[in-house]
Amino acid sequence: VLEIRMTHTTTSNLNFLRKAAIVMMTLGLTLTGTASAGGHKAAGPGDIVDVAAAAGSFNTLIAAAKAAGLVEALKGDGPLTVFAPTDEAFAALPEGTVENLLKPENQEQLKAVLLYHVVSGKVMAEDIKGTVNAPTLQGAEVEVVNSWGNVTVNGAKVTAKDVAASNGVIHVIDAVLLPPEA
Repeated sequence: VLEIRMTHTTTSNLNFLRKAAIVMMTLGLTLTGTASAGGHKAAGPGDIVDVAAAAGSFNTLIAAAKAAGLVEALKGDGPLTVFAPTDEAFAALPEGTVENLLKPENQEQLKAVLLYHVVSGKVMAEDIKGTVNAPTLQGAEVEVVNSWGNVTVNGAKVTAKDVAASNGVIHVIDAVLLPPEA
């Protein structure tokens, strides 16, 4: 079992990473580097936000990151691991959920949802052995399971693994993860 550890950071750095994580999730984690999967074409090197935007299937995530004020954080140094839900994953939420989260008065709740998709550090799929509980930038943990190369995060299927970005890695998922208190 792989143990994931967060490095010691200042509160300011942690807040930055949290914001960056939200932005990355909002951006949908566009694929970059040499990886491609599930119909997502790999783009040239770029940060998490640029990679997500280039993919074209993370428009909702990008809009959410913008609304949450997390884009700049997600463009930061990192490294970050983002579990990025596709537009289809957002569309599968109950009617009105996305619209409600995007309202200015719900910005903190939106940030919490997006940060729940981000882990500090660069975690590749092959680094996960069995089941790992990974702390997210939101504060709660997600359960990441690698069973014979099939990876899930809280039951959401990873449809594209190890999408490289200059400031971390993106794993595309088929569902939106909701934190325990959301």
